[in-house]
Amino acid sequence: MNYKLLHVFRNTPFGRETFLQSLYFCKTINASPVVYIPKTDKFLMYFSNDAVQIDMDRSYLTSPETARSHAEELFNEMGLKPMFYEPKNFTASSLPDIATNFDYLCFPRSVSERSSIIGLGHIGPKVRRMIRYAKFPILISSPVFKPWKSISVFFGGSSNALNAMKLGLKIAMSSGLPLDIYTVKEKRSKAYYEELIKKEGLEQPVSQFSNQWHFYNKSDFDTLLYEVPHNSLIVLGAYGHGLIKNLVLGNKMEHIQSTVTNNLLITGPYSSISL
Repeated sequence: MNYKLLHVFRNTPFGRETFLQSLYFCKTINASPVVYIPKTDKFLMYFSNDAVQIDMDRSYLTSPETARSHAEELFNEMGLKPMFYEPKNFTASSLPDIATNFDYLCFPRSVSERSSIIGLGHIGPKVRRMIRYAKFPILISSPVFKPWKSISVFFGGSSNALNAMKLGLKIAMSSGLPLDIYTVKEKRSKAYYEELIKKEGLEQPVSQFSNQWHFYNKSDFDTLLYEVPHNSLIVLGAYGHGLIKNLVLGNKMEHIQSTVTNNLLITGPYSSISL
């Protein structure tokens, strides 16, 4: 299948770093990057459970006369075919409707606040809402372009953690890169998590494609974050139970953001992941 990733292009040095990350992600998993160059500072995406309006900071409209050529140069640098998206429908003249039939979407940590004021430990409210309602995984890029050489799945046992496991396995199959699993046990035994994988029919692919399953006590979360390779793509679920329950909207995610510079691939509650 020809998977497609939508990237909203920002014609700035910061935007260049984010776009290079999208291109690298696509090249690594053999997907097609599609670029949307905004002409207004907002757009709308209609999902089955909500309509999400994204209000971007004005830097997304920087130098429109050079935006396409700059994007094409980066496509060529990565050896990928340039593909651009033009919205066909508009809710209002300045509010284009962006299709939701993509497989991935890349965002920086925030799209509605100037990058200069976004700390490493902050995910903007618009990005959080997109994660909440999107039917596809969201790639949150590192602050600067950072190639990744392995996959690290955070598995906490929830339904969305199972989605994250499937997504991590899918990325490992596509890329041929090694995969490791990281679990905070939270008063449960290793056997409990292994049984969850078995019931989901994932025992064989996990055995085939993962290198090691790392288990930690709840108090060792900082140790877990340090031991995840700095050049690994972290795959995790949002809005689940246990550790994953707090991962996106609470202190855990902010702690992760202020601790690691890894790229994050997040699957929300409406994402449907299959191998």
